[in-house]
Amino acid sequence: MRGVVVILIMKRMCCFFMLMAALALTVACTDDDSFSTSPSHLLSFSTDSVALDTVFSAVPTATKSFWVYNKSGSGIRCSNIRLEQGNQTGFRVNVDGSFLGAASGFQINDLEIRDKDSVRVFVELTSPLNYQDQPTRIMDNLVFTLESGVQQKVNLNAFTWDAVMMTDVVVNESMTIEGDRPIIIYGGITVQEGVTLNISAGTTLYFHADAGIDVYGRLMVNGDVDHNVVLRGDRIDHMFDYLPYDNVSGQWKGIHFYQQSYENVINYADIHSASDAIVCDSAAVDKLKLSLYHSVVHNCKGAGVLSKHAVIDIQNCQVTNTLGDCVAIHGGVAQLMQCTIAQFYPFDANRGVALRFSNYYKEHHFPLYDFKCYNSIVTGYADDVIMGESVEEVPYTFLFDHCLLRTPQIEDAERIKEVVWEEPEDTIRGGVKNFANIDTDNLRYDFRLGANSLAIGAADPSHFMEYDRNGLRRDEQPDLGCYEYVNP
Repeated sequence: MRGVVVILIMKRMCCFFMLMAALALTVACTDDDSFSTSPSHLLSFSTDSVALDTVFSAVPTATKSFWVYNKSGSGIRCSNIRLEQGNQTGFRVNVDGSFLGAASGFQINDLEIRDKDSVRVFVELTSPLNYQDQPTRIMDNLVFTLESGVQQKVNLNAFTWDAVMMTDVVVNESMTIEGDRPIIIYGGITVQEGVTLNISAGTTLYFHADAGIDVYGRLMVNGDVDHNVVLRGDRIDHMFDYLPYDNVSGQWKGIHFYQQSYENVINYADIHSASDAIVCDSAAVDKLKLSLYHSVVHNCKGAGVLSKHAVIDIQNCQVTNTLGDCVAIHGGVAQLMQCTIAQFYPFDANRGVALRFSNYYKEHHFPLYDFKCYNSIVTGYADDVIMGESVEEVPYTFLFDHCLLRTPQIEDAERIKEVVWEEPEDTIRGGVKNFANIDTDNLRYDFRLGANSLAIGAADPSHFMEYDRNGLRRDEQPDLGCYEYVNP
């Protein structure tokens, strides 16, 4: 009898739990399927605006995204989601897999967002031409109309800039590229043998990832102190909020001077974020291949300047922060005058040296007939940022005269004159302390001299350039490098 009672109790308990589970399931289904039309039940957004930086007209942007949350306590149905200006602005939006844009219409209907659920929204833009010389602001709103009639908006905005597009440019006769508007290069520029490409002061060329300049003829970059020529990548948006693509190395191919090319001049240029910025192929050493004056070569994924048995002259230049060597001279003839060469490349600890000079390149022997470095700074992170390499029975001639060098001290009265040796232990005046600002965390670099730099007043007053790269007149006791120190 007692066993029967136990069985009955157990059956009642099972029925009770089954009933409770059924009730819970019913309640859950009811909560999930209920949608409020109360004006007090609203959506929440991870941002109230989406900014796409400055973009080129007619060029698709990178994609940004934001989240839409339902924290209201009840399901919410969006009767309509639309771009407020329809097809006028060029924005394209993906809301939970549904597209709004020119190809798919500018609204979607009946999107349900259950309580405590969320959807992700993706935004990109291909803006129309604005027919202005300067960037123009473009805006639209993504409007969420709830079943209650309430409207909620997220602002979409960007600055759009008309650009000139050039694709697979082959220079068969001498020509000049100039213009106030940005010029975007796809596929690259090839300068044929026997002709000259001129780039006028103030011109900016934006190179796509597959593009660079291949020179078989002659390149003349004609910037001036107030209107540099800028050669850079074409990404003008951000990789991360703190990191513009323009600060990322390897955005374009760089400039390649082939064997047939001579008498090239790059004057007052800003060349940055390339792969190999400047490469000079082996050539006859009785002709000047490249004059690089008053220019900046910065933040490269390969070499800054690579010369293979050629004649090059580099004056008043900054060559900094490269994954390969900043400057590599393999044979030939080269002069560095009043240059700042600094190796603080931030993206890879396996970076090259600041300066390399040798009488060979890979399996080829290239006599180093004459390499001279005057009034220059050569420094960086490592204890030794200079690499001189030679093979026997091949000419190997060099001179450092009035320079700041971060390398172990050597005695060589004929080839080392009036050198300031930078000690790695000197954290007050050496390394990064030579300069106004080396901020690796935020990728900001200012290679003008800092107040404690060992380079101040150390140049040869009988053998210096009158003006620095920024056009400042040097004083009677000039400084090393391409920038004259100015007391703030």
